[in-house]
Amino acid sequence: MNDLEKYFENNTGNLINKWTHYFEAYDNHLSRYRNTDVHILEIGVRHGGSLQMWKHYFGPKARIYGVDVHPRSRELEEDQIEIFIGDQEDVDFLNELKNTLPRIDILLDDGGHTMSQQITTFDHMFHHVAEDGIYICEDTHTSYWPTFGGGFRQPGTFMEMSKELIDDLHAHHKRGRHPGFDVSEYTHAIESMHFYDSMVVIEKAVIDEPELVYSGKARF
Repeated sequence: MNDLEKYFENNTGNLINKWTHYFEAYDNHLSRYRNTDVHILEIGVRHGGSLQMWKHYFGPKARIYGVDVHPRSRELEEDQIEIFIGDQEDVDFLNELKNTLPRIDILLDDGGHTMSQQITTFDHMFHHVAEDGIYICEDTHTSYWPTFGGGFRQPGTFMEMSKELIDDLHAHHKRGRHPGFDVSEYTHAIESMHFYDSMVVIEKAVIDEPELVYSGKARF
């Protein structure tokens, strides 16, 4: 049991609800930020329990930011935690948020989970995350729910968009002419993608064209 699970099991603070398998994924990808001055933005505050969890997990140097549409969410602010009220589907709000938060190391989208919300947030916030940062979208199972604008292999869902990003990740290796399959801004910005049940984790880095190297002597 990692420290996030232990915190959750013993939580006496604000309400937290998470899928049980999330905690291992969080710890795998985010532990390197512990006890640093990490800046994390979580979209979707609810009762504020996860913000307190991040504060405990990352330590006293961390800056924790939350976004929610409910005006009363601002009442959940405390030391190290600042909350902004706005709609993640509102481009003007997202642009204002970027101007207010010049640095984001980790962005975690746990907001409304509709396709429009998830994709709008990704389109406008991904490149604002630090070049070595992490972008996480949660509850991506809604990509398969019609009531959230999803459907199995339906174009325009967050999961279908994520599958296209896999192509961007490999675009340096294209052969022949394939319209729409070219090196892109994402090719230069995504180091790896990790798919879990209901969660996509994108780890960023500055990516140059890959170089194939050899070592040792050929035997045959």
